[in-house]
Amino acid sequence: MNVMASPVQILIVEDDEIISNLIGVILEKKGYAVAGKVMTGEDAIMRTAEFQPDLVLMDINLAGTFDGITAAKYIHSIFRIPVIFLTGHCDDDTLNRAKASEPYGFLLKPFTSNEIISNIEIALYNHNMRKRYFDKASLWDMKKIMAALESVIITDTKGRIIFLNPYSCRLLDVVEKDAMAKPLRKVLILVNKQTGERINDPALDVLKDKIVVSYDLNTVLVTLSNKKRLVALTARPVKDDRNDIIGVSIQIREKTLNEIKMAEKN
Repeated sequence: MNVMASPVQILIVEDDEIISNLIGVILEKKGYAVAGKVMTGEDAIMRTAEFQPDLVLMDINLAGTFDGITAAKYIHSIFRIPVIFLTGHCDDDTLNRAKASEPYGFLLKPFTSNEIISNIEIALYNHNMRKRYFDKASLWDMKKIMAALESVIITDTKGRIIFLNPYSCRLLDVVEKDAMAKPLRKVLILVNKQTGERINDPALDVLKDKIVVSYDLNTVLVTLSNKKRLVALTARPVKDDRNDIIGVSIQIREKTLNEIKMAEKN
């Protein structure tokens, strides 16, 4: 029995609903599947992590904190998913910023259906060729991260949250939309159990000293609803293909009752 191949999944990031719907129609007529439609850079990053599309069509000029170029940089560097840019105009500064995020294509509006499809086909082919040379050890397993029973948060180089997995929302008692693009220190409040003093923002410490930072003993997470949880935390630099730091990943694990009891005995 022949097994039908799954259609290529494409995420559309476009803040003009008419254009977004038009692109969706073009894709579906050609046999592609629309993984989702979003309007902001923040949603582009989160939905890429959630849906794991095969390709992202990204408008450059988006509302919100992160424009399409910023979102594309993290989508390419962290998720290894190809991005094709869409834009209505392009000056030299925009073009230079866009090139640095290593897009797989660049379409100027207005574009034809043939231009979209040909760019997609070339991008998918080139991406399949490049995948052979990816460092597998450096790839993020987003399925595991999204399902993990520990918090995984990623910030940009200004300490603003660009990604958090579902468990992070439960641990921090925060809604995703209220955390995205916010400074980590506004969402992640850590205090020393013995002194009651607030612990430094781990993302800013990593960015300043370019080292791995760990907090284990006497580390209490205070949620926005004032719940207190003993945790262990590790923060480390996130680097791109050029070995430049592009952000910080923070992993937070709530301690078990046995760990808490053992700590109290010592």
